[in-house]
Amino acid sequence: MENKLKKILASATLRILRPLIRILLRNGVPFGSFADLARWAYVDVAVREFAIKGRKQSTSRVSILTGLSRKEVSRLRSTEALGNSVDVDRYNRAARVVGGWITDGRFTDKKGQPLALAFEKGEASFSDLVRDHSGDVPARAILDELLRVGLVKVEKKDRIRLLSRAYVPRGDEPQMISILGTDVSHLIKTIDHNISAQDDAPLFQRKVSYDNVPLEA
Repeated sequence: MENKLKKILASATLRILRPLIRILLRNGVPFGSFADLARWAYVDVAVREFAIKGRKQSTSRVSILTGLSRKEVSRLRSTEALGNSVDVDRYNRAARVVGGWITDGRFTDKKGQPLALAFEKGEASFSDLVRDHSGDVPARAILDELLRVGLVKVEKKDRIRLLSRAYVPRGDEPQMISILGTDVSHLIKTIDHNISAQDDAPLFQRKVSYDNVPLEA
């Protein structure tokens, strides 16, 4: 029964994650940033909600509950909420390439302005830039991403020019993203309460389905 429940929980988690990850990717949030948030949330929930009654939650117990090392738990317990401070640029390969383009002297002119780069030819090419600042990701993949977000353009003679010094993907409206966090959080809290409630009355939870909605609606 326990294994069956874990499989069902894993399946449910994937169904929750897929649309969320689609939003994260569309807004330029890489896996490393998501992993940082997940680790912090694991520790925060374990500290706040899984302490033994009458006892202060210890780092060792949080480590056992979460599977994280005691050192990592201690670090995360001393870290403020990550919501506004996740270092996306540290993980995002495209952002690192842009950073190298504006700071590495091989790829700037005498005034410190980013040079227009050939894709492969020359002493300082776009391929060199990607190799030095993004690891093993193909240069073509990085170029496609920078073109997608409107950060570069390809000029005559196939020179690639940087249009902005900041990697800001075209994403979703901040207010809508905020609503996502609030509404989904409330829904999952309600479902969690109704699953775990014993003596407490269940909270209102409904899903509406209708197969006759006009196309223009």
